[in-house]
Order: sequence, then structure tokens, then C-alpha cells
Amino acid sequence: MNLKKLSRLIVIVLSIISIVFLATIMASDAPDGGMIEPFIYVAYLTLAIAIVLVLLYTLKNLASKDLKKTLISVGAFLGVILIAFIFADGTPVPLKDGGEVSSFGSKMVSTGLNAFYILALFAVGLMFFSGYKRIKK
Repeated sequence: MNLKKLSRLIVIVLSIISIVFLATIMASDAPDGGMIEPFIYVAYLTLAIAIVLVLLYTLKNLASKDLKKTLISVGAFLGVILIAFIFADGTPVPLKDGGEVSSFGSKMVSTGLNAFYILALFAVGLMFFSGYKRIKK
């Protein structure tokens, strides 16, 4: 059984499971159906399977030279995330309702913002460089 048939079979099985969960939720008397948590697990499972299949197809169809370029790009992106994490601020943030965002949650949000700033700065720099190079010709 090749990978395409296997992925198609997995999609069909997950679709049937999703239809059963949807019917159970619609037939339930409870406002949330009492089935939200299992449905979320099915969504997580579907996401994980989709990610694994995408990675398998990508790695299978790449030649060794293209694979090297891809891994360098992924490594560069992970490097940006690591740099953003190192410079992230992890101080707890008070909320309006009296609660508090944990220091780890604050650090993750700060990491995302820092990564965005780094990548945006890099993109703007490349646009200026490209424009300068075109004008120079």
C-alpha cells in the first residue's frame, strides 16, 4: 500500500469519526453536547496526522540537494525563534480581571513578537537591498 492510498484511507476514517461525533453533538440535549472535549481530541489527532503526512510527502519528494536547502531554511527559522526566545521578557503581566499571565506565557508571547519583529526587519531589509540592486544596474 503506497503512501497516497494510506493517507486517503486515514482521511476517510477520520471523516467518518468526525461525522459520528457531529451527530452525537447534534442529538444531545446539553447546550455544549458534552462531546466538545473528544471532538477537540479528534481535531488534534487530525492536525498531527496532517503534519506528519505533509512532512513525509515533502521529505520523500525532495532530492538530497533540495533537502539540504530545506533543512538550512528550517534551521535558520529555528535560529530566529531561539534568538527571539533568548531576548524575550518573561515578567508576569496582570490582567484586568485580577488574574495574571504566567511568566512562561508572557515569555512565549514576547518570543512570538520578537520573532515577528526580526523576520519583518529582515524582509524590509531584503526589499531595500533588492531595490538598491535594481537601481544600481
